Amino acid sequence: SKLKIFTAYEFLEQRFDLKTRTFTSFLFLLSRGLSTGISIYAPSIILSSLLGWDIYWTNIAMGGMLTLYTVSGGSKAVAYTQQLQFVIIFIGMVVSGYYLVHLLPDGLGFSDALKVGEVSGKLNVITTGNSGSGFDFKDRYNIISGTIGGFFLALSYFGTDQSQVGRYITAKNDRESKLGLLLNGVVKIPMQFLILLLGVLLFTFYQFKESPIFFNRTVETKAWSTPYKDSLAAIQDQFKVAQAKQLELNTALVQTKKTDTALENKIQKGAASLTALQKDYKQVIATAVPGADVNDTNYIFLRFVVDYLPVGLIGLLIAVIFLAAWGSIAAALNSLASCTVIDFHLRYRSKSIDGTTLAQSATDYKTSKWYTLAWGVFCILTAQFATGMGSLIEAVNVLGSLFYGVILGIFLVAFYAKKVGGTAVFWAAIVGEIFVIVCFLLDKYNIVGIGFLWLNVIGAVFVFLLSILFSKIRTHAI
Repeated sequence: SKLKIFTAYEFLEQRFDLKTRTFTSFLFLLSRGLSTGISIYAPSIILSSLLGWDIYWTNIAMGGMLTLYTVSGGSKAVAYTQQLQFVIIFIGMVVSGYYLVHLLPDGLGFSDALKVGEVSGKLNVITTGNSGSGFDFKDRYNIISGTIGGFFLALSYFGTDQSQVGRYITAKNDRESKLGLLLNGVVKIPMQFLILLLGVLLFTFYQFKESPIFFNRTVETKAWSTPYKDSLAAIQDQFKVAQAKQLELNTALVQTKKTDTALENKIQKGAASLTALQKDYKQVIATAVPGADVNDTNYIFLRFVVDYLPVGLIGLLIAVIFLAAWGSIAAALNSLASCTVIDFHLRYRSKSIDGTTLAQSATDYKTSKWYTLAWGVFCILTAQFATGMGSLIEAVNVLGSLFYGVILGIFLVAFYAKKVGGTAVFWAAIVGEIFVIVCFLLDKYNIVGIGFLWLNVIGAVFVFLLSILFSKIRTHAI
């Protein structure tokens, strides 16, 4: 607030120059725009599954409603939806967790569910990442990559992302700003823990209840209306037989009080057999319905909600999910519009760039609404390409890691390398972003194994060190 800025990237122009501010703001807009598109895809999945709509038309309907909601409501719409967002999410997760345990067969409780999850390898909370040949950098989730890579990701997200920073710089005072940042950390950790715990309980639930071989009912229905229905039926019958055997093994596991290695091995082999049948089933669906999304990861929890929860509660829980999604998406669209207006539209349109002129221009709500609409259209188009990306939570973090490290590196230079100028950090950021993308592609095509969390570390450290190097070269050249 002392700097009298509207976006985090205005500070970079004061510290460096206009081109550094513009490039950093561009990286934010690109990363946040793509991530918001994926976020629109998430509630679209719900609507598509419930009503049997085509996912592409659902994206348009959902994205259109969200955009109009944000455009008409502005910052007030964001504020009202976020006030209850965390509370509503927690309530929804607690209710879901209760029913996941409550609907287990008689005699089975929470501890039994965790026991089955542990034997199936779903409770490996802490892994070192060490393999027989040393540390495995391709391992995405271990204590080292989670602590170091996750730290850099969180530092960039909460410290440089306008969707978060905008909350701090618009706070009434420093105390309110610091309190908001602290609450973010306090709430996020238990929320992530509960989400992961629900995943374990959901896995265990389907070890004792009949599980669909494929969870996307809309796509499955289309496949069964094709000549491939006999092939699907044959695989499904095998799956039911294997699932019945797996139920017997899991029941024996919770009844035994001693460690039974042989039984645990049978359970693991049975789980592998079920996974193989599911893979075969998906391959047939992909052949029967060309272009269909055969990755049903995002439909598992939704299928449980629809199949097992009381009717009234289903509507309430769906409403909870929608409200949570709308709150975060509205905030993202709002930050995208404000950043575009301040860092591009007003900055390049205004003949005068003094603080007073920009502050007055920032009240141009009509312009901001048009940009909100434009970003809404961009996000809808992005949502159309989100099909088949797997876990949406992971997809958003992978996408953010492509940009967050570089953005963080620029701010680290701004704060801790006082002698580095704008030209040096600008070119370091461009080279750093190219390097991060190359590392990502090397991992994607299995040339070099690099877990996505390490991209945040690579981007930040690379930009910081390269900025210092470029600065020294430039100084000696002069």
